[in-house]
Amino acid sequence: MSTVRAESLTPEPAHHHIVRRTIEACRLAKEAAAAAAEGIATGSAPLLNSLRQRERELDQLDMELDDAVTQAITEVEPAQARELLACMKFMIGLERIGDLLLSFANSAQAAAGRVDSDDTRDLTHMATILEKMLTDVGDAFSARDVGKAVDVLRADSEMDRLRNLIFLRHIENPENIARQASLQVIFMTQSLERAGDHAKNLAEEVCHFVSGHTVRHVLMAYDKPVEQMFIDYLRKRDQH
Repeated sequence: MSTVRAESLTPEPAHHHIVRRTIEACRLAKEAAAAAAEGIATGSAPLLNSLRQRERELDQLDMELDDAVTQAITEVEPAQARELLACMKFMIGLERIGDLLLSFANSAQAAAGRVDSDDTRDLTHMATILEKMLTDVGDAFSARDVGKAVDVLRADSEMDRLRNLIFLRHIENPENIARQASLQVIFMTQSLERAGDHAKNLAEEVCHFVSGHTVRHVLMAYDKPVEQMFIDYLRKRDQH
């Protein structure tokens, strides 16, 4: 048997398989966010319907990785165990993002044809930001890239701004303009904003995994944004 043939038959180490599947889950969640953005922008029922299948796939990955991590974590070194725990936390967050995007799709379909252009624009923007956050958090995890994780932390503030803008239109409505599908629009906004919060949590998990420390606890005394605190922490660590 040739060396190439023998290598191709070598089983993939369990922790490598788990990391690879976690990265695949990041890609799947990113694709779901992209479908949500295009679905609300175009009113495409097939795109919105596709979120149900993606949510099921994320559920299946969640169950698969839960079983795999439980078995593998007792058989690896501490560094690999920390990596596996990060995978489990990632998968929990990604599964919840899948649930939230399915909720978004259900509300979008319930409001079909009744969402104002301003709301369509801002919801599309939120979903597009979420897609970018998930792209960056997947890259941050796979490449151990803190810079990408920081980009995700920064993006969360824009998600909050858009949420506040939509809520202002529909809840406070200072101009007293008749709004369509307010309940569904608010549900869609909340779903995207909460999905963004989960993406931010994943970025913080990358920071924790790469540094070995919890950023919020180490730098709690500093009155700075989380992303700036973490950059300052890394600079101090590299000086020692």
